[in-house]
This record gives sequence, C-alpha cells and structure tokens, in this order.
Amino acid sequence: MRELLQTALDLAASGIPPLPLRVGKVPFGNCRRCADNACGGRPNMKTPGPCVCPGPCHAWAAATTDPDVITSGPWRRAWLHAEAIAYHPGGAGLTVVDLDNADAIAWARENLPATQTVPTTRGEHWLYLGRMHSANAVRPGVDIKSTMAYARWLGFGTGDMAELPEVVRALAASKPAPVRPAPTALTLPTGGGECPHRTPVYLERGIAMAEQRITEACSGVHATVYRTFLAVLSTHGRCGCLTEDHIARLFTAAQAKGETARHCTDAWTNARTTLGL
Repeated sequence: MRELLQTALDLAASGIPPLPLRVGKVPFGNCRRCADNACGGRPNMKTPGPCVCPGPCHAWAAATTDPDVITSGPWRRAWLHAEAIAYHPGGAGLTVVDLDNADAIAWARENLPATQTVPTTRGEHWLYLGRMHSANAVRPGVDIKSTMAYARWLGFGTGDMAELPEVVRALAASKPAPVRPAPTALTLPTGGGECPHRTPVYLERGIAMAEQRITEACSGVHATVYRTFLAVLSTHGRCGCLTEDHIARLFTAAQAKGETARHCTDAWTNARTTLGL
C-alpha cells in the first residue's frame, strides 16, 4: 500500500491524475451510493449531474491530483486492496498510443515520430504531449488513450516526449464509423414507446451504465458484451421502450472494444433467444 500510495502522490505532484486499480488491474466499482450510476455520474462523464462521492468510484473520472483526496479514508481503503496504479492521460494533457504487439510496434516505428516510450507486458506505450478523443482499435493492435480513458502507470519510460502529431489524430478521425445493427436483427416487441414500469431517466441511466460496463472491460470483452446485452434486454426487452438509437449505442461501445458488427448482432440475437424474445 505505501509504495502505491507514494507513487500516486508523486504522480499527482507532477500534474498526472492517478487512480488505484484492483485485482485484475481494473478500476474499482461503484460504491452503494453510486451503484447503477444512481448518483448521475461525474460532471466530466457522459451521464449528467455532479457526484460528490469521496471514493475512487468512477474509473478514469475519479482520477485526481488532489493529495487530500488521494490520502482520504475511502481512497486509503482502496489502496489496501489495490494491485496497480492507472492514470488519466487526458487529465495530464497527454495521449497514449497503446501498441499491443510486435506488429503494431513495427508499424509505429515506421509511421509515427519518435517519442517517450514505456514497455508494457505485450508491447509499448508511446506518450505524446497533447490531448484528443480516445479511440480503440484504430488499426490492428493500436488503441489511443487520452480523454475519458485510463492507462496503467508503468513508469516514465525512455526518450523525449514529442508533441502530439496530426497522424495520430488522423487515426481516430479516419476510423471506420461503427456499423449500425441490421434492422432484421433489431425487431423488438412493440409497446407504447415508453417503459411502463420504469421512468425514461431509469432507461437512460441503464443504457449509460451498460455502455460504461462494456467500455471498462479489460478482458473477456465478448462475454462482457453478451452479458450486458442480456441484462439490458431482461429489463427492457419486453416493454417496447428500447429504440434503435439505444441499441446502436451499445453496438458502438462494443465495436470500440474490438467487437465486429457480426459479433454484436450474434450476441444480441443470442441474448434475445435466451430470454425468449
């Protein structure tokens, strides 16, 4: 605990907002008060409303440079169970190009300007000065982590940090638009267009929570996508309140994690079949 906490304080003092990662190197889940995003989320998250939860409760949005928060009671309890540290690159004005394998590294060496490089378990993180929208799977084995994302802290690495180049911004800009699910795969039970047993706010929070669950998956993405689709359909699949826009949001989140349009459609169809829809 002491080593992780001191590292977090050192990062915060350098202007890099850290957050603890639990076993499995994933963020800590919501506390009871914030479960299912009942709190409305953080101001810098997609869901509306402020959250005054004092704990490391909202993944990347909980990252902070405030030493009083980092050493507070809720955070200290988290550090006791933490396995590693992550940070919010965008909050530090940085962008991380996450290269997941040797082929991705070889591509980066041929196409990207040299910059500060940090070895990872399977590849490398290339750090650039400047922030942008995060994007996963911009090309095989390459993710971009900056705003609204977290990256594992693995040290300062080597080399001088270069300014964020346009070629990296272009990777996200040129990423193919997610394919909307085929209408034949989206046939839903008809209803009044509004959930008869839940409020529209409840539905919106449920969709936002489902997007977050998929986005934060670090392993077993395919299984996470299926279970998330199953959870959404079990609550709203029979009342007719789900629209194509809601479902497209879920498909978009899954495709951002590397799922293909076909896998999304298959997972959705299998979830409906399991529930008898």
